[in-house]
Amino acid sequence: MKLALGPPLYYWLRQQMFDFYETIAEAPVDIVYLGETVCSRRHELRLPDWVEIAGRLAAAGKQAVLATQTLIESESDLKTLRKLVEEEAFLAEANDMGAVRLLAESRRPFVAGPFLNVYNGATLAMLARLGATRWVMPVEMSRQALDGLQAHRPAGLETEVFAYGRLPLAFSARCFTARHYNLQKDDCQFKCMEYPDGLLIRTREKEGFLTLNGIQTQSARVYNLIGEIGELRASGVDILRLSPQSQHTPELIGIFRGRLAGTIAPEEARARLDAIGIAESCNGFWHGKPGLDQIAA
Repeated sequence: MKLALGPPLYYWLRQQMFDFYETIAEAPVDIVYLGETVCSRRHELRLPDWVEIAGRLAAAGKQAVLATQTLIESESDLKTLRKLVEEEAFLAEANDMGAVRLLAESRRPFVAGPFLNVYNGATLAMLARLGATRWVMPVEMSRQALDGLQAHRPAGLETEVFAYGRLPLAFSARCFTARHYNLQKDDCQFKCMEYPDGLLIRTREKEGFLTLNGIQTQSARVYNLIGEIGELRASGVDILRLSPQSQHTPELIGIFRGRLAGTIAPEEARARLDAIGIAESCNGFWHGKPGLDQIAA
């Protein structure tokens, strides 16, 4: 089973981003997704910068994948998407159906990202016909539902599962981080940069409820399937996706690698992840329960 590092979901400073991927080049991860998938106003890195980082990671033996923006809202967003499709040196991840169409027209293989709403075998087969070589399971899908799709998975199509990180649950044209500061989206002052792991929203009882990340809404807890490695293997999953966090990402990659290799016991792995995680863990979706639940292995 391979390990993938998902695209960065937060807005970090330019040099912080370059330094981050210098460390990832040495980390025991097989695949690295790159690119701005959340908000087009985040301009610390442009497409040429992502391509440069992709080249460095490829030279370090990683498979670099350029991920497309999830919510396309303007002609400038489309222009960036078209330029990304033209970068044929690297595999692309399509996060909306417009990207799928452009990639299919260019006869380019692609990864069907987690936001394409793949919930049945017919959709999976259609994406494979259009050129998908890998699909990423929607984050709220259960193991039971995944097994149903795996039974109809086209030959040669890899399956990837989001296995660690705050769950990206929804996108909106409105920027909720800006709204938190009573700012308009077009004058957001890039407030999300002040929250390198998102802005936690609590209930009146002071419990974590959701996390605001610009136009993206995330879970408050960290989705963590380190205890379900055996089930993931039994379900025929090829790749586990870990989502970057501002601190300790190389360490969490190492823990998952050790668990996959059998050199770290499940209890030790969970304890070590709890020590470096940015929030409490949950795994409810995998078990067909509310997402914020933590189900004992």
